Amino acid sequence: MNEPTASGPARILVIGRSPNVILDAADILRSKGYHADATNQFDEVLTEYETTNIDVVVFGGMVPANTKEYLREEISKVNGHVIFVQGLAGIAGLIAAQVESVTWTGGDDNGVAYDPTKRTLRLTLREPAQVVVEVWWAVSFTPPEPKSTSMRVIDSHFHSGEYFIPLPVEVPPVASFVAVSVGPAVRLFTVGAMPEAVLRMVPSGDPNQPPSLPAVPAVATHSSD
Repeated sequence: MNEPTASGPARILVIGRSPNVILDAADILRSKGYHADATNQFDEVLTEYETTNIDVVVFGGMVPANTKEYLREEISKVNGHVIFVQGLAGIAGLIAAQVESVTWTGGDDNGVAYDPTKRTLRLTLREPAQVVVEVWWAVSFTPPEPKSTSMRVIDSHFHSGEYFIPLPVEVPPVASFVAVSVGPAVRLFTVGAMPEAVLRMVPSGDPNQPPSLPAVPAVATHSSD
């Protein structure tokens, strides 16, 4: 994917549960020029991070709903420009692509669409552009560290015009996603939704209920680390 082209490096906070996923996501974002931090210490977000300066907060799928609601409310009280993003899956590269998508502030006169019936992308380019198509999908949902794989389908210069790009047959119809970048603009589409069994793993946030997921090591990075 492309480097962010905003006026300055955006500050990103990834809040999730799986240490490897959120650390890898922060590393990818830092490699792209962002100031990125990651934490799975939900109760310490408001005290450990300067939330007035955060541009994007990404919530992982295993963050309890009441925790997300509370953090949204508290951060919004002191930060009027923050963007909240719900992560599509516990896949580091996908999380980074979501951030790229919401931090691009330039215009996009090109058309990008996905036909789920034909599993085909449609690109309408008004002018020549570098096009990157990348797909990710989960290969294991075993907590606390889900596993995934990815495939770069296209990374080429396209002339203006209309193009149809079918997804490879290797991409499964479940827990799969595609990102399309046309120049610096990034668009994401869900190819196959997450399984209901995975969605049922999300902790309730009720302290009176026994933990539904195994314990994980504490993670809390800072951009100066």
